[in-house]
Amino acid sequence: MTDTTFIPLPQGAGYAIIVGLGAVFAFGMILTTYLLKRYNKEIITAEEFATAGRSVKSGLISAAVVSSWTWAATLLTSTTQAYKNGIFGSCSYAFGATVQITLFASLAIKAKERAPSARTYLEIVRARYGTVTHIVYIFWGLATNILVTAMLLSGGSATVRDLTGMHPVAACLLIGLSPTVYSVFGGLKATILTDYAHTVIMVVIIIIFAFSTWATNHKLGSPGVVWDLVTKLADTKPVEGNHDGSFLTFNSKSGGIFFVINIVGNFGTVFLDNGYFNKAFAANPVSAYKGYILGSLAWLPIPAFCSLTLGFAALALEHTDYWPLGRPMTSDEVAAGLVLPNAASALLGKGGAVLALIMIYMAVTSAMSSELIAVSTISTYDIYRTYINPNASGKKLIFISHISCAVFAYAMAGFAIGLYYANVSMGFLYELMGIIIGGAVLSSAMTILSAKQNWHAATFTPPIATALAIMAWLVVCKTKFGSITYDNLFEDDSMLTGNVVALLFPLITVPLFTLIFKPQNFNWKLLETRITRVDEEEELMEATKSDNFNDDEKLSPIKSQISVIASQLVEEEREHYTEDQHTLHRAFKRCVFVCLFLTVSLLVIWPMPLYGSKYIFSKKFFTGWVVVFFIWIWYTVFQVIVYPVWEGRHSLFHTGKGIYWDLTGQTYKLREWQNSHPEELHAVQSQVIAQLSNPQIVDGKAVEMNYGNIDDELSDEKK
Repeated sequence: MTDTTFIPLPQGAGYAIIVGLGAVFAFGMILTTYLLKRYNKEIITAEEFATAGRSVKSGLISAAVVSSWTWAATLLTSTTQAYKNGIFGSCSYAFGATVQITLFASLAIKAKERAPSARTYLEIVRARYGTVTHIVYIFWGLATNILVTAMLLSGGSATVRDLTGMHPVAACLLIGLSPTVYSVFGGLKATILTDYAHTVIMVVIIIIFAFSTWATNHKLGSPGVVWDLVTKLADTKPVEGNHDGSFLTFNSKSGGIFFVINIVGNFGTVFLDNGYFNKAFAANPVSAYKGYILGSLAWLPIPAFCSLTLGFAALALEHTDYWPLGRPMTSDEVAAGLVLPNAASALLGKGGAVLALIMIYMAVTSAMSSELIAVSTISTYDIYRTYINPNASGKKLIFISHISCAVFAYAMAGFAIGLYYANVSMGFLYELMGIIIGGAVLSSAMTILSAKQNWHAATFTPPIATALAIMAWLVVCKTKFGSITYDNLFEDDSMLTGNVVALLFPLITVPLFTLIFKPQNFNWKLLETRITRVDEEEELMEATKSDNFNDDEKLSPIKSQISVIASQLVEEEREHYTEDQHTLHRAFKRCVFVCLFLTVSLLVIWPMPLYGSKYIFSKKFFTGWVVVFFIWIWYTVFQVIVYPVWEGRHSLFHTGKGIYWDLTGQTYKLREWQNSHPEELHAVQSQVIAQLSNPQIVDGKAVEMNYGNIDDELSDEKK
């Protein structure tokens, strides 16, 4: 990487954000996990760790989707595209990466409907096709997680280095520490709650930059000023391939190529990333598709408005005295994603640099925590429980999940360090990912959507499509540019060819193999028996012991009853499956219609007329464009910041009341409330409490099994 001539912040600022702020988030999530256990009686069982109780509401799902889909690349690459290709550069990223989340809503519905006990989509693959196909998709699933995490660490470490001078090796090693800690302690629920907190911070910072660029800052301060400065660049710094060299037109050759690459590559990083399935399985049935559709609409203005704001601020200020480098950026610096931090510094000085550093750190860690849980569930359920220890207890599976998080985090830190020394940029990885993983998108989706796809189509399509995509990438590079080098492989035509072959060639192989070797005609009901829940009797025993009983002697009389309750909980959940499946089935057609409408709107109806007309934005039209996204970002504020709080207002109220009782020495009121309102508590624990509190029939006699010695404890505390 090239050295910059100006570093706006001291190294200590980098360590303060990564270590200090990271420690605050880690401690906050550990505290949150404790509060949920104490006041909501949550038990971190193996299922809870992987699925967050399968009851997360649409507001939090939307916030989690927005946070997980806002990587370092979301902010850095979109801003780079706006800087390189103008107005279509920012929209090519936002429009091209929104449709995957929107379309995934349909896949999420079918996955929950057809495999209600699943924790990963790979379990569905194994249940349909067996071991060989399962191993094939484990490879592509983990490849997706590796590429995404490598981009997170590469982009994050480059930004930290640019803003603070902190060595990228130290940044790679430290960035993953905080998300590893809170992911290990709280599992998927901690990740989702942290996603919410990260989203709040990122959106607030984007709004600060927006107000500064378009309204208040004396350096720019209005869309008109920005339009004037950027319009002049068509003469002094014209964009090759843009109509009249303008930054203010959708008619951009390079922007159009990136649009296609972005669409192709991001299908893989959504449809093959188990992190998105984790959230789908965690969602309440009626919340799954709403969370993803509303989340995609809330996500769109984040890259669109952030890149429009900071990309155009960079174009307007790069040749002024405000620019922190004192010179234009080099191509290596642009490829590394350093447009955003430099624009932030130019706009708001050291304050802007701090905000940019915090924003990128939030993006990196929130997305990384999602990748950690994704890999831990694959390692635990698709590898360890399937091939190493099929009879593993829930306690053992949680241990494996913890180990998987830590090992993956620091294996990826080492990989990212290697990429740094090899001078492989985040931008290169972003365009490469579609070539490597795009070949498995269609066949993996058809595994959930189509009963006809057979074993041969599912098994052979990914390796064939990927091999042909890599070959096409290399052949175009060699024939068009003369030699296979890093720079030539990064050229638009090379990347475009490889990405398109990877995504589209399965359109030939999947129907061809299905036709030649005959359709499978799979019975979806088999998924309900082939994918089973974990036996949680051990965790329930431990939780009941720790919460309600002081020793094994008091626990022993109800051991057999706990075992019965554990079995009953599984059976009761199975009864709910049918009702949930009907709900999801009814929602599917409506979801497909909405998804297709939004997809056509974002990929055709909105951008294509502007592209084909070669229209160059006038000052009034550009001002209106900025206003539209300004309004849209406030919808994001409502959907992912305000609405989740409203949805969870009852739980927040009860938790706050419990904390107040504890702090004022009225713990007996907390116990009374928990004993009288088990339906308000966590699903598993509340049912255990309710059943232990009711008379049970043992050997034909009613035996009263109270909630520990709760009555004695309450009377003592009142005294």
